Amino acid sequence: MGLDMRPMGKPKNGYEDKFIELYNLISGKTKQNIGLVGKLKGKKEKTKDELLQEWFEIQIPSYETIKAPMVGRDQEANEWIKNKYRQSDHLISEEEFIEKARGYYVIELAKEKDGVPMYVAIGQDENVFRGQFLNDCVDIIGENLVAEAWNTKLANEALDYGIRLMGKADEIAKVNNLEYLRSQRNPPNSDETKLDWKLHILFSVAKWLIFYGKNGHGYEADY
Repeated sequence: MGLDMRPMGKPKNGYEDKFIELYNLISGKTKQNIGLVGKLKGKKEKTKDELLQEWFEIQIPSYETIKAPMVGRDQEANEWIKNKYRQSDHLISEEEFIEKARGYYVIELAKEKDGVPMYVAIGQDENVFRGQFLNDCVDIIGENLVAEAWNTKLANEALDYGIRLMGKADEIAKVNNLEYLRSQRNPPNSDETKLDWKLHILFSVAKWLIFYGKNGHGYEADY
């Protein structure tokens, strides 16, 4: 399947500590502590699904951070879904079609493009980075730095990783007169064996990590 890097939500104001506590429980880094009083009252450990539900309830989704308009809330998203209906087979009414899409974030209309990668995962949301592309970069930054991507990271860890990748990319770009790739959104007209292709991947993932890390989001390594 390969690696996909999926942005996590970030904690709502006032829930920062609870966010970390639940994350550690869900990931198995800590165990639930009901305490003697809780046990005497018959309290039971929460299931993983219950912990996940509680965790998601205190999050702001990454779609809000990239400023993706939502169907049913934002006019441009409403126009987008109406256009989708015009392109559909009209098996249901426009009202039903729009209602089914209510709450859907239109990532392709997002304002913050650093959070919407060009190297995307098939079948995933458009803001999920296809981390498997980093394997093309092993020969220029080394196995250890590439392998870090396969570890789920919280926001501060994602930011640190992004800064280190950006530093490496800047060094390589300067030596090879490829600094322009840092601001180029589209991949170069090249292939995976060329330095400019590999360097563009590095700049892209570094910007993606820095964007989400600075804005309070980590990512889940899915592979």
